[in-house]
Amino acid sequence: MAMTSKVLFFAILFPILSFTQTLKGTILDASTNKPLETVAVYFDNTTIGTTTDAKGQFSIDYSDAIQSPLIISYLGYKKVTIRDYRTKRNITIKLNPTDVSLDEVFLEFDDGLTRKQKLRLFRKEFLGTSKYGKSCKILNEKDIVLRYDKNGKTLYASADKPIIINNRALQYQISFDIIDFEAQYRYANLEEQDFALDRVAYAGTSYYKNLDKAQRRSTKRRREKAFKGSVQHFMRTLYQKKLEEEKYEIYNKGFEVDAYKYFLINQKEDTDFKEVSLKQKVSILYDKREQSDMEIYVDSFLVDAYGNYSAIKGVYFNGAMGSQRMGDTLPLDYGLNSKTKTQN
Repeated sequence: MAMTSKVLFFAILFPILSFTQTLKGTILDASTNKPLETVAVYFDNTTIGTTTDAKGQFSIDYSDAIQSPLIISYLGYKKVTIRDYRTKRNITIKLNPTDVSLDEVFLEFDDGLTRKQKLRLFRKEFLGTSKYGKSCKILNEKDIVLRYDKNGKTLYASADKPIIINNRALQYQISFDIIDFEAQYRYANLEEQDFALDRVAYAGTSYYKNLDKAQRRSTKRRREKAFKGSVQHFMRTLYQKKLEEEKYEIYNKGFEVDAYKYFLINQKEDTDFKEVSLKQKVSILYDKREQSDMEIYVDSFLVDAYGNYSAIKGVYFNGAMGSQRMGDTLPLDYGLNSKTKTQN
């Protein structure tokens, strides 16, 4: 989610006290009205989720700390996203079957690279090359459809099933339902297998489950280390206007500047969001050792206290934060002190 490349992302530890609420619902087949069992129901990019029972019913708890949309996902059916669940107590959702499989569309596509070569590029730009990214393994690579555009020097990926990732270092299993993936190269030599990345962008919904060693002290230390200096940490800190306290320094053209003369942060009326605009491209130094560049191609973007931010395709990072990928990510509810229950 690089030094000389640009990366687009999708989402301080401070105490958050919140009240738990419960949402109940029933998932049915739209054609037959029969209940669907084992449908995945989760809040996007969190560890909070459950599945439906034999009657198609589910119950899921959440708190104010959860700002993500609710995702309803079931193989062979179109995914449903619900954003206004806070106004509901009980819902009924009818799922419709998906269209033609992506495999049938792209299976025979000849683009100058073997599948093995495309998978190698995909792993690098999706999972990352950090120690966390290298510890990841995709359990169902056969379900990923890869296509390379020789003229545009761009790698595309899609899948009609969630990509299942085991992150051994951070002890998460991530189910990533990919919506879009593009890795664009400024230079590509197919014969030499030499690629220089220009920018990568990916989008999708994700659900995190803790693995067996999640509660070990060593795992907790690795998670905290991955969090500090991440985009998620920076966005939470920016929202709180605690950049200096959290060891962030802001530079412009090589000189340290007053961060809040470059980041203009205003409360969005009648919402919990803050609107952020960036005066000029800036460099971000974290803890005197990790440097990143940030620039935006929109007038402003919205951010909340939990690190969620909008205008994903308008906010770019280079350097340390630009090199982060899926293998470096933590769920948006990481570190939040709430009474929300995690259901697996």
